[in-house]
Amino acid sequence: MNPDVDAYLGKAKKWQKEFEKLRTIVLDCQLGEELKWGVPCYTFQKRNIVLIHGFKEYCALLFFKGALLKDPKGILITQTENTQATRQIRFTNAQEIVEMEAILKSYIYEAIEVEKSGLKVAFKKTTEFTTPEEFQNKLDEIPALKAAFHALTPGRQRAYILYFSAPKQSKTRESRVEKCTQKILNGKGLDDQ
Repeated sequence: MNPDVDAYLGKAKKWQKEFEKLRTIVLDCQLGEELKWGVPCYTFQKRNIVLIHGFKEYCALLFFKGALLKDPKGILITQTENTQATRQIRFTNAQEIVEMEAILKSYIYEAIEVEKSGLKVAFKKTTEFTTPEEFQNKLDEIPALKAAFHALTPGRQRAYILYFSAPKQSKTRESRVEKCTQKILNGKGLDDQ
């Protein structure tokens, strides 16, 4: 048990019972325990296997390579439409976790075996993501922007495409493109300072 995780769980206002139960189950599977990204993360030979996190409506066990798990019970959930590798099992109360303990352990053991085997998730290439019309128009309109965008790393390109695609309204997408145009021209990624 990691004292940083003890402190995290001690401060948890919501999902404390659920987090404690999930922690016990995961630790029973002989994984290492760390605090990463501000949440309990469990590792096998320094490789991330699963983490525990909470949201307003649910708490979850997140599998880093969940897309590679068989999921015979059909309980793995893709968090968002753009999520490629991770999958969650969600809970709204401690009793659900207690009832699923054997199933959860089997999924964790499978995740460990996936890691041991060296399997990797095949990620979509940046070019496979749809560029929103508002951004494509701007790229066509400003050749320097197009050149600057294509000079960015694939990960930075993907971050912009996902950020520009997220809003439902065209006006909001246009606003985001306008706000980020100079940043792209400066060769900066979405999260770069």
